Amino acid sequence: MRVAVVGSGAVGGYFGALLARAGHDVAFLARGAHLAALRADGLAVSGPLGEWRVPCRATSDPGEVGESDLVLLAVKTYDNVSALPMLAPLTGPSSVVLTLQNGVDSPSAAAAVVGEDRVLGGAAYIATAVLAPGVIEQTGTYRRIRFGECFANAGTISERVASLHETFLAADIESEATPDGRVPLWEKFIYLAPFAGMTGASRQPVGVVREDPAARAQLVAAFKEVYALAVAEGVPVASNLFETLLGYLDGVPASMRSSLLIDLSQGKRTEVEALQGTVVRRAATFGLPVPVMSTLYGVLRAATSTPPRTT
Repeated sequence: MRVAVVGSGAVGGYFGALLARAGHDVAFLARGAHLAALRADGLAVSGPLGEWRVPCRATSDPGEVGESDLVLLAVKTYDNVSALPMLAPLTGPSSVVLTLQNGVDSPSAAAAVVGEDRVLGGAAYIATAVLAPGVIEQTGTYRRIRFGECFANAGTISERVASLHETFLAADIESEATPDGRVPLWEKFIYLAPFAGMTGASRQPVGVVREDPAARAQLVAAFKEVYALAVAEGVPVASNLFETLLGYLDGVPASMRSSLLIDLSQGKRTEVEALQGTVVRRAATFGLPVPVMSTLYGVLRAATSTPPRTT
């Protein structure tokens, strides 16, 4: 299978490397020092599951790659302006684009470029980071993708989803094919948007947030706000999801930080618009009050804004 990875960082790079190791023809779209390292030495992966390296066909030009059977869209959402145009030269009549981005907007954003019939939605569950150019470190053992149809075929596990599921399993990816691709996106979003918002706004890891009574109450309220939004959107999320989220919240290591908090601490751009911003904008279309998420959005937007010049 010909695979193109748009965004060959911690998430896309790792899953692309697994597919390459399984014998698929994988092209990695990257830039800068990371691209140079991929070309020179391939992609190295280290972590609890071992250390290994795959040779790479890497480029910054999607035109050099051409039509692919599978395109993984895995850039940070704030890079979509430059990444989404790359999808067109990578897709043909039988191509499939699988979005692996945070938030719930990616399938529609990709579909606006290549058409709904070529897009699947997926949620990635993995703990990885780019340790150095060309080097990805995995800090846990889970490597899971939940995905499915999001548009006309939603509600059934289509033939192409079933086939891709088997491909992933054979590549040592913990795959779960779902009838409705919106469900994994929203079930992750209901947790991630509040979690990232509270840890980011407080500049504290999850342990501090969940143990402080006032902070925990606001986090739980935020979960409920986004859950209510999913229901308003008509997404059939699990009826016991809220209980599951609280169990997960209390079970993760106290030191866990959201990627948004990490980006803030490093002075990088954040995904505030794809997470908290999306909640606020979508809730407004339903007249749905989301006071906690609105506050987190305002705080985090201000935290990442460029201060006005004083001279």
